[in-house]
Amino acid sequence: MTVSLFQIKSTKRIFSFLAPLILLICVLFPLSLQAQENENLKQKLAKLPHPWQEKLHRLTLKEYTETLKYWEETHPDWVQVDRIGVTAEGIPLSMLKITDPNTKDHQKQVCLMTALHGGPERSGTTTVMHYIEWLLSNDPAAQETRKKQLLLIIPIINPYAYFETDRFGNSQKIDPYTGGGTNNWDLKTFQFKHPEKSPEVMAILSVIDEFKPEVHVDVHGTGLQEYSPDQLGSRERYRGQTMFEVTGSAYSNFTLRPWDWRITEAINQAGRKAGYGYDRFEADAQRLLWGNQLTAMSKKLWLGRPMFYTAHYGYARYHTLIMAFEVGWEGSGLARLKGLMNIGNSKWDSSFFPGYPVNRMQSFIGHYVSAWGNTPQTRRKSRVELWQIQPHFSQAVLYPQTAGRDTYIIATSSKSAELLSPDIQQFLDNMKPIPEINHSALQAIVKDGPEIKIAVSKGASTKEKETPIAQGIAFQLRIPYRNPNLADIRLNGHLLKKSETDGYVFWYGDGFTHVQVNVPPEKSKTNDLYIITCLYHPKEKRAYGWKPPQTVLDRIKQK
Repeated sequence: MTVSLFQIKSTKRIFSFLAPLILLICVLFPLSLQAQENENLKQKLAKLPHPWQEKLHRLTLKEYTETLKYWEETHPDWVQVDRIGVTAEGIPLSMLKITDPNTKDHQKQVCLMTALHGGPERSGTTTVMHYIEWLLSNDPAAQETRKKQLLLIIPIINPYAYFETDRFGNSQKIDPYTGGGTNNWDLKTFQFKHPEKSPEVMAILSVIDEFKPEVHVDVHGTGLQEYSPDQLGSRERYRGQTMFEVTGSAYSNFTLRPWDWRITEAINQAGRKAGYGYDRFEADAQRLLWGNQLTAMSKKLWLGRPMFYTAHYGYARYHTLIMAFEVGWEGSGLARLKGLMNIGNSKWDSSFFPGYPVNRMQSFIGHYVSAWGNTPQTRRKSRVELWQIQPHFSQAVLYPQTAGRDTYIIATSSKSAELLSPDIQQFLDNMKPIPEINHSALQAIVKDGPEIKIAVSKGASTKEKETPIAQGIAFQLRIPYRNPNLADIRLNGHLLKKSETDGYVFWYGDGFTHVQVNVPPEKSKTNDLYIITCLYHPKEKRAYGWKPPQTVLDRIKQK
């Protein structure tokens, strides 16, 4: 086909005319699409909730104090508001005591509830306020909690921060949550060094010292600390703010948690049932915890570090179960607090009596020194006494451990600890001069077994004068069978009877038959050596060992 010069020139003129138009279309068409997309986005945004545009009520000091007064007036039998201190500015520090007086106090456990970061972290305090409303309701679980527990509740421990600054510290820059750092603590005596700078910390410590609670739950939450003072404005920026919620610990401090992860999971389960999810720190991050010898790999470890915070005081002094909550939604915090109360109202698998699992004072290869008593009050007294002196206890078991028998030996004084020996015969010889021990029964039991030695764990030496155990003591053994026949249980060679106070009890839980030997105060005052023997029939046979396949055995015979 022949193309003329005229046609070529015509085509060039047409293209030169259309090119700018095509270019304009190429530019405008994407802009039009982008404009449409932007418009679609605006419509989507308009349909979404905007909680940060809603007005959030900000609790005032007057409203707070009047509310506490109102609760005390409307529930005079259940609620008592105590002044536990006063800030440097003269603001009273209040604590609510809530319980049912129809149940005797000695039958109740003690739960301390605080919001130590309740300055800027406002949802911690408001969650506690919601909890108080629930606790004062006719909900059957609330009624049960009032009957079984004494609740000590401090919604605002730092009113200067909560009502004035929305910063962590008080007017002296001391944060009640940490006590201002370890420099402010004597970590040998656990004394706070600067009481004049933080009456808030001293108020918390005074409550812990007076009531020695079984549990201390500290409720934190979303807060205003992320905003600089010039960004706070009317301090209503908090509305709509949330966070990944956590239970039991703090991101910064992995020791601020229950000693049993099952406690945390039970609390989380209550929250999940209400529709909330929780971050599990190092577990969800799939990282190991930090330690001194792991510093070189610190970037591969969980970011938290072990530090001493104010809540550790209760654990250090009284073996109080401690935990922290981070609350993004008050409904979640309330659900978890109810879950915690349920633990205190129920029976833990490893415990004979209902209540918080706080009574194991010493441990050695699955054996435990425990608090004594068949009421919360007697166990509390025993727990407090034993917790202070238990580092000096020496323990031993016959070893290797053997099915059908268990022996647990505890020396609570330096004198009795000297009688423990890894050599079985030497140990038996050391027992002969002690008139309180049935030596013939003890020797018969020990000699009947195949164990070859005694595993001994010596306690710390003490320069202090040793005093008798005045509040009783108990010991726990775990039998690894569901329904054994407990044929013979003895203390120092003397046969024991079933008793919650002077003898033994047993129960099944968590895969073990637990045996607890109870020694009342009148006997613990005169004893410092406890030899517990337990003979049992498993009533089931478990296989031991392994054989090669029969074909292999036949081949060996043929060679």
